[in-house]
Amino acid sequence: MISDVIKSKFVELNQAHVFSFESELSDIESNLLERQLKDIDIETAQKLFNKKEGEYSENSVIEPIPCVIEADLTEEQRNKYIQKGFEIMKNGEYAVVTMAGGQGTRLGHNGPKGTYYVRVPETVSLFEIQCRRIKKRSEECGRNIPWYIMTSEENDSDTKAFFEKNNYFGYPKSEIFFFKQYMLPMLDEEGKLILEEKYRLKEGADGHGGIFRAMLGRGVIEDMNKRGTKWIFTCGIDNILVQLADPCFLGYISSNGYKLGGKSLIKRDPYEKAGVFCKKDGKPFVIEYTEISSEMAELRDDKGEFVYGDAHILCNLFNVEVFEKMGDKGLPYHVAHKKASFVNDKGIKITPEKPNAYKYEAFIFDAFAYYDDMGIFRIKREHEFAPIKNKCGEDSPESAEKLYLDYVAGSGKI
Repeated sequence: MISDVIKSKFVELNQAHVFSFESELSDIESNLLERQLKDIDIETAQKLFNKKEGEYSENSVIEPIPCVIEADLTEEQRNKYIQKGFEIMKNGEYAVVTMAGGQGTRLGHNGPKGTYYVRVPETVSLFEIQCRRIKKRSEECGRNIPWYIMTSEENDSDTKAFFEKNNYFGYPKSEIFFFKQYMLPMLDEEGKLILEEKYRLKEGADGHGGIFRAMLGRGVIEDMNKRGTKWIFTCGIDNILVQLADPCFLGYISSNGYKLGGKSLIKRDPYEKAGVFCKKDGKPFVIEYTEISSEMAELRDDKGEFVYGDAHILCNLFNVEVFEKMGDKGLPYHVAHKKASFVNDKGIKITPEKPNAYKYEAFIFDAFAYYDDMGIFRIKREHEFAPIKNKCGEDSPESAEKLYLDYVAGSGKI
């Protein structure tokens, strides 16, 4: 039986329907529902539903943001930044965080996305590709770079089991730290919690912007401070060309007094599905491709280059102070209208044909606006960006594998 205290709370919040099938639940199912109700952050979800917090304002002043182009650096500048970056890594002041909370569903893969295998030309998982790069850089530095992996409620246990099964890809277990991102309940169009099953509510991960709150709340920042970490690189799991420990990028950001930085590349066309760096009301910002106007997306300068062309590729570098500040402050949430299957009042599972639920996500780039400036480091797409998002076509395993093999053939690097 679910406790009266919990029942009273959700009845007062106008969510009594979550107990509609209590009499049909087994003891195990009843306990699962009670445990979820204890942990669920319904107050935040209802606040977001009522306020629609995080929506984009068309009244903001948007301007271009300057960047440094890696290919234009002089040999002297490059060597200076590389030396500085290696110095930070050798001092044990650098860590890598991979955001890997997603599943490989869109790829037809049953399991965490990081366990998906590509052929480059040997068969290797996305997790192992990243681990190889961290291992190589650690060997060059003479000390191990700590690797933190953000999982989700859905894939945490499977991710840990995969690493265990593969003996952590030969990297010391003590240098790999798993932590879960937080979840938020999804609400229907009337602001009601959604019963995914009679004993389970529908929740969604709180987005890559939730990394700040998760790292502070899950003990990651505490662990980093004990290790003496000062700089944190964050990236996603699906880019098989991501350079997780680039001394030149690290040296550039740290040498120029920035607290944070991001890698960019020139978008391939005006409507590539990627947010672009800019300044919003004088602060660093990223406009999502769904929010930028056609006029801005197509705008070019006298040289024929896009004015708003530096795409954000989820490769960011932060001073640890940023995580301490943003983890405590929290970021605004963005609202997405999604399709979510649900159990109706007759206990029948329904799969909707159109969006029927609201999902709330924070975006990592919203942290940029809390600072006056940041370093934008433009790299070459073919060197560092081979994402796997779709089963076929653009940004698919096939396209990413080709980019990877072409890069390795041309550079000799992994």
